[in-house]
Amino acid sequence: MLEETPSLRGLNLNRSYGDGSQETHALRDVSLDLYRGQLVLLMGPSGSGKSTLLAVMSGLLKPDQGHVFAHDGTSLRDVWEMTAREREQFRLRNCGFIFQGYNLFPALTARQQLEIVLKWGNDGENARGRANEMLSLLGLGNKGHLKPSQLSGGEKQRVAIGRSLIKNPKFCFADEPTSALDWSSGERVIELLRAAAHERDATILIVSHDHRILPYVDVHFHLEDGKLTEAELPEAIPMMAEGWRNEP
Repeated sequence: MLEETPSLRGLNLNRSYGDGSQETHALRDVSLDLYRGQLVLLMGPSGSGKSTLLAVMSGLLKPDQGHVFAHDGTSLRDVWEMTAREREQFRLRNCGFIFQGYNLFPALTARQQLEIVLKWGNDGENARGRANEMLSLLGLGNKGHLKPSQLSGGEKQRVAIGRSLIKNPKFCFADEPTSALDWSSGERVIELLRAAAHERDATILIVSHDHRILPYVDVHFHLEDGKLTEAELPEAIPMMAEGWRNEP
């Protein structure tokens, strides 16, 4: 049963680009509630505003109008009424991001990419062991010593996903997380994201064109011409991932 209070709420969100005859409305009065323990999929045609909504909900892009409320552990706070410093600290403590472009540090090994996230968040105890465990879950147990230039695109994407999940974020925002992966690897990633939601009570929002994800998610939204609707889901697939261990 869902909690009465959402963990993340978008209210009457509007965002446009350009001016005059060149103006494009990416979001038109969009509202949605997301809850702890949910794996949420956002789909729609290219250019429909999916990445814009992801950026607005995650505190990376300010809407022209509307509000984003995120639960800070005690109450819902308006993300866009926080100071820039407060918003940065909120993201650092609570959010994980998976970008299409990987955004890995070229000088760091795969293991170091994960370790540094724990150390930045003042959660560096046993960082090496936790990084190794995450790499193993992602099928990269023998790749931890390699730098991004030595990894394939799919391997870099899996490192980026591990970096997002390793600190057990309350919120995770994933932009096309399976786009660079074969389905065997992509399915494993989706199972890990679902386990993070269901076992760790995270709120996870995925933007994707990959219809193979649909049976794994809890909620499916469709965005087109800036308008959001909730769509029906196919029958769910049982949990298959080993999931998360119970270490802190």
